[in-house]
Amino acid sequence: MRLPHGLSFAIGTLSVFPVHVERVDREVAGQAMTLAPAIGLALGLLAGLPLLLPGPPLLGAALAVGLLAVLTRGLHLDGLADLADGLGSGKPAAQALDIMKKSDIGPFGVMTLLLTLLVQVAAAAGAGYAALVTACVAGRLALTWACRESVPAARPEGLGAMVAGTVRRPAPLLVTLAALLGTAAICLGLTGEAVLPLGLVAGLGAALLLLGHARRRLGGITGDVLGALVEAATATTLAVCAILG
Repeated sequence: MRLPHGLSFAIGTLSVFPVHVERVDREVAGQAMTLAPAIGLALGLLAGLPLLLPGPPLLGAALAVGLLAVLTRGLHLDGLADLADGLGSGKPAAQALDIMKKSDIGPFGVMTLLLTLLVQVAAAAGAGYAALVTACVAGRLALTWACRESVPAARPEGLGAMVAGTVRRPAPLLVTLAALLGTAAICLGLTGEAVLPLGLVAGLGAALLLLGHARRRLGGITGDVLGALVEAATATTLAVCAILG
């Protein structure tokens, strides 16, 4: 079965699943980034399954976060570490971008990676399956917002240049509204509380704050910036859900 071009691009870029991408251009990239939260939903539904198994919640959470990393080829975690090294260097934009392109990982990257994974595992253990699914949606919703028309690319090549500015208004608002309605419906069915929508908003807010900082320091987005936004939103959403739940 032939998938729509935007969906194929989204699956191929944001997951480990092999798909045949026939067309790659900025129009397709915009469609893919608009569909990114749907990919996050599918990833969360799969990655969260260990949380439903009998056994210690912490073990299930560790397996779930590890499975999520496998399902995304670890690319978002790699982007988080690279951005931490680049921003942590304190260098001007051009030099920071050069640092981010290196294949090795520095001390800022290691510390940020470890802290983020610890938060995700600990929070997922307390928040549960629905919160992990919501966090995965929030992480990819951050991509939709980061690729809206007003956000430039930091360099003229790479994934960031391909997707930057491709999502047109009012797509980010409409996708966010759909995500909020979906999480609110789940909350009403489970607990009657608004934990999941609040976690989603908090995760998106944290990602937008990081996006603003990256834009000021680097001049725009790169693939590494996008990966870091996913992980920041995921961790924040899980933490808020764990605290409020």
